[in-house]
Amino acid sequence: MRTVNIAIDGPAGAGKSSLAKAIASKLGYTYIDTGALYRAVAYKTLNSGYSPSDKDSITSMLLHTSISFRHINGNQRVYVDGDDVTDKIRTNEISSAASTVSAISDVRAFLLGLQRDIAAKENTVMDGRDIGTVVLPSADVKIFLTASAEDRAMRRYTEQKDTPHCVSYEEILSTMKKRDKNDSERAVAPLKPADDAIILDNSGFEPEQTLAYALQIIENRLNAL
Repeated sequence: MRTVNIAIDGPAGAGKSSLAKAIASKLGYTYIDTGALYRAVAYKTLNSGYSPSDKDSITSMLLHTSISFRHINGNQRVYVDGDDVTDKIRTNEISSAASTVSAISDVRAFLLGLQRDIAAKENTVMDGRDIGTVVLPSADVKIFLTASAEDRAMRRYTEQKDTPHCVSYEEILSTMKKRDKNDSERAVAPLKPADDAIILDNSGFEPEQTLAYALQIIENRLNAL
């Protein structure tokens, strides 16, 4: 059976995960949060006492690492070596470390097979930073979701302000700009729109507006196939 794959790429805080979840729910597809997989690697890296830039130690660590996820009550749960780390990987520290480890080619290779295997078996909506360019270059629909750094930082701050991991808006903005630079300038799979991606700038949009625009893009693309 031929599967349909939708790729949602873009910088941190653009709302990729929220949009991808909403699309998957609307269409009855499987949602895959690839960013959570990189956060999981970052989580184990820090817990193992390694620097996120220590390529050799991380490569060796991956030989004894199991990362998987399950969908429970419609929500994706992420597991590292059998332990549920879903709620532990959403800190600013993990976000920064994830950006660094994701530039390591062995980390990307480690997770690539898992992502492609799922896409080959199920209709999926997958979000990340190189889904349309590297992970699923033949995806049926590719959307590059973006917004201003200030917009994205405020959204992330609003999400975190009532949690134990909350930091200031200024710190989030600084981290986000650093991550944008790291992600776009890294040698391995840099953040950039695929040549055939539709760019959707949702600065100032409410989530419902972003979803409406995205669903129209998807409908147009799938009808054209």
